[in-house]
Amino acid sequence: MTAELVRGQNHPLSRHRVEIRVSAGTPVLAGAALGDDRGRLSGPGSLAHPGAPRVPGVEVPVAAAARHAFPVDLDALPAAVHKVGVVLALPPGGPPRFGAVAAPYVVVAAADGDELAGYTLTGLDAETAVVALELYRRQGAWKVRAVGQGYADGLAALLADHGLSAPAAEEAAARAHAAAGVPAPADAPPADARPVDAVPADAVPADAVPVAGSPYSSGAVPGTGPAPAACDTPTPLATPVVPQGPVPGPVPPPPPADPVADPEGPPTISYAHPRRARTDAPPPPAPQAPPAQPGEPPRPVAGDATGWSMDERLYNQVWGMFEDLARSVAAYRGAAEYAESRMERELDEALADPLGRLGGSGDSARESATARRDDLVAQARAVLDRDLAQLTAEVEVVEPALPAAFARWDNPVWHAHRIPAEAPLALRLGDLHLPECPGLRIPMLVRFPQERGLWIDNGRTGSEAAMMADTAPLRRAAMDMAVAHAVRLLAVHPAGRFSVHVIDAAGAGADSLAPLVRADVLAAPPAAGSAGVTQTLARLTRRVDLVQMALRAGAPEDLPADLDTAEQLLIVHDFPHGFDDRAVTQLRYLADEGPEVGVHLLMVADRDEASAYGPLLDPLWRSLMRLSPVPDNHLADPWVGHAWTFEAAFPPPGSRVLDQALDRIAEARRRSGG
Repeated sequence: MTAELVRGQNHPLSRHRVEIRVSAGTPVLAGAALGDDRGRLSGPGSLAHPGAPRVPGVEVPVAAAARHAFPVDLDALPAAVHKVGVVLALPPGGPPRFGAVAAPYVVVAAADGDELAGYTLTGLDAETAVVALELYRRQGAWKVRAVGQGYADGLAALLADHGLSAPAAEEAAARAHAAAGVPAPADAPPADARPVDAVPADAVPADAVPVAGSPYSSGAVPGTGPAPAACDTPTPLATPVVPQGPVPGPVPPPPPADPVADPEGPPTISYAHPRRARTDAPPPPAPQAPPAQPGEPPRPVAGDATGWSMDERLYNQVWGMFEDLARSVAAYRGAAEYAESRMERELDEALADPLGRLGGSGDSARESATARRDDLVAQARAVLDRDLAQLTAEVEVVEPALPAAFARWDNPVWHAHRIPAEAPLALRLGDLHLPECPGLRIPMLVRFPQERGLWIDNGRTGSEAAMMADTAPLRRAAMDMAVAHAVRLLAVHPAGRFSVHVIDAAGAGADSLAPLVRADVLAAPPAAGSAGVTQTLARLTRRVDLVQMALRAGAPEDLPADLDTAEQLLIVHDFPHGFDDRAVTQLRYLADEGPEVGVHLLMVADRDEASAYGPLLDPLWRSLMRLSPVPDNHLADPWVGHAWTFEAAFPPPGSRVLDQALDRIAEARRRSGG
């Protein structure tokens, strides 16, 4: 039986020689985009289109038609190809947009004719080009995913969004349209093509629940609606998800992004390396999992992702697990919602006749509809549980293998940790989990250097957990969280490559700051009072100004000898105590301009205490990623907009791991003369 997919769903492929069948209400161009593990095209030669119909493993039609059928041999694809996107585009002179014609239907069929999975591209409107399906490879297994990602600006915008330069994308799109020539008549379809009107609007048969995909997936696929942006609702962890309805322009797949929680706007979680230098040397081979028994899912192995180092592989693998869990839960929730709406529809139809509501037939209809709903939900839950078991096994393998920068504080890696010679790829801020699987925690990693500052909210109005907490313990937890983050930064950077400054105007954070002061790892004693605030801000503002001027002049080597060129972290506690208007302006300047030149801000503050400044500080709060010392579901993923519960990374109670890390930091600094 064909698995009818909904947007974002995955389905395993049991065959490697398949046929793509397209049925549309109007002639369309069909193509195939061969991408790497992130869906990026290596060049124009990675695209099969009417002007260049053959690429290794794929041969697409050379003309526009209302129906297509073309083969894909997954075993014949180049080793660097991890994704094959099925692309549809409206030819010049045809309908102006997909919303003006019947919804296209795309099927993946086996060579013997059996249909494996199908997807109806509903919800299209202003788009003129769309990625319909994606065949992708994860841990040696191929799967298909329903994408439905549309572009109102056409095929060129689609190709540019998948990695081609603008000129190359324009040229490839022009060749495709020119080679397609006059569209083939709509009444001359392949014999085995499925008529478009044979697919119901919801694309889900009455006796089947949508089949959720395995969590072993990767790549960027749009979500199902825009993510909320208010501070008391989930904020996206990356780029906005694909909106429903009219699309003003290309809707790009979300790039890996950091969890960046704004108080009023979206935060983000990015797992892409921001500044890794490219090299011509090929990456070392990824670890191989032990062979699985017949019928078993692939066994997980740490580092089973692409990357130029083990850290980068683990980083990308965590990114993949994060996305996989989001999509598996989305498929389950979508199936449950479909089952509920189907039950309501059946009850409306059965009870529309007043006579049917009086006798036993009404009760029988209710019981029957409820039983079918429960059966569909149970099927969806079984698939979700299967996916969760696979992801749990992967997390259990990956967590112990993480380096110190990515690891929990209770990871044994900290016992043997030594100060490294290179800066880290990313940092761990805490864990993320969903209500369907609270025990499955995904590490929340942020890229480094960070592109925006952090705000640890020590107020009691940010979440239900904060409202239930006492003020003093909440404020202490927020400052302890900031200190743990500072220790991690110092421990995973080379000695002397990172400096930490603290503004604690009222001295309220002295107990939390004691380990940093005792280890003598701060750039200067914590600044107290308004004078200390002024001096610290003036010193860091001067550094930002001088580095910016040197970079703009192309003479970074001409910086003053007394300028600290190390990365800087400024921890501000109990803002706005001790700040005057000039200091507030300088703080906003550091938040906006500092990250670009290595000055990073970490605020520990209650926004309500700064309410006297009114909207003046709104840009400051929006520029920072909001975190909470207590569990809070204010973050959302960039694919489907789930509300993820964030839990901060604290050392275990009674552990001396911070003190041990600080001892090693101090010793490394003494040896380096820092």
